[in-house]
Amino acid sequence: MGEERNPAYKKDNLRLLRHHLGLTQRELIDRYLTDGEGKASMSLATYSNLESKGGARLNETLLTLAEKLAADPMMFSMPPEQFAEQIEVLLPGPAAEAGPGPAAAAQGSIDRLLNRLTMYFAEQILEKKLKKGDKIESDRVLAAKLGVGRSAIREALKVLDVMGMISIRPGQGSYISSREENFFIIPLSWTLFLNVDQVDSILLVRNLLEVKAAELAAGCRDEEKLQRLHDSSSRLRSTYMQRDYRAFLEEDIQFHLCIAECSENPVIYGMIQSIRNLLKHVSGTGMADETQLLEINGEHQRIYGLLIVRDGAGAAQAMQEHLDNAMGRYNFQ
Repeated sequence: MGEERNPAYKKDNLRLLRHHLGLTQRELIDRYLTDGEGKASMSLATYSNLESKGGARLNETLLTLAEKLAADPMMFSMPPEQFAEQIEVLLPGPAAEAGPGPAAAAQGSIDRLLNRLTMYFAEQILEKKLKKGDKIESDRVLAAKLGVGRSAIREALKVLDVMGMISIRPGQGSYISSREENFFIIPLSWTLFLNVDQVDSILLVRNLLEVKAAELAAGCRDEEKLQRLHDSSSRLRSTYMQRDYRAFLEEDIQFHLCIAECSENPVIYGMIQSIRNLLKHVSGTGMADETQLLEINGEHQRIYGLLIVRDGAGAAQAMQEHLDNAMGRYNFQ
């Protein structure tokens, strides 16, 4: 059957199996590597080392997985490319139970594939196997590793290119972008979009992030970021005075993003941007009347005034009050 089996392939196939099941390392441990009382049989660090370096517990781990998946343990010694190609045949039942497999991804589950792909690249970056500017594997190799079709991988890579996470260079290949931190922000963002029914929990996270962002923004010394914040505050006043309410609501979002940018924490900025996009998508009609718009304009100007005098505690409190008031202005379904 194809190439000769080799024990050296085991750690690579362990990773392939996990990606095929669509699980994080912690999720795989919790689902398959537990004792009789449901407690994890190994730490996350130990498991991570098995995937990257192998080790004394690799065979024990693979035997446990094979038993729980009703699979032949010898399959982990197959060449990785052959393992990836045959994994649906080797694991027809468990793979279907664990979540959507390659066929589902190829048929349009682009959101889940994007999440898996970004998690894969994030792991590669954490393991120092990739860094900004590095060329990534071909769509053929990625398709084999993730157990999906090449066309699905190509479509997902195009989306990552638009997101700024990778750079596709025609005729040359695809490369990690200069902002490699995106690979740690985007998976969190996808989690939000895949759980849009948890609006209350998302709002709580948004409020915590925005209040902290306001506190941190008071200490910003970056003149370009501060200028963008000033310009946004000015546009807010201008659009309100002109009664251009549609423009005002759009600038409202930009004002909050400028504050997040001034926090100088890219994770806070990325998460606030994702949450605000999500809330805009699931909210109802938004502000109800001119009186509320007047209140919002005043609250924004108070926040900005505290930021320019570098009052972090005051800005955080003003932001909290603004967000509390905002809860009654939106109709979240």
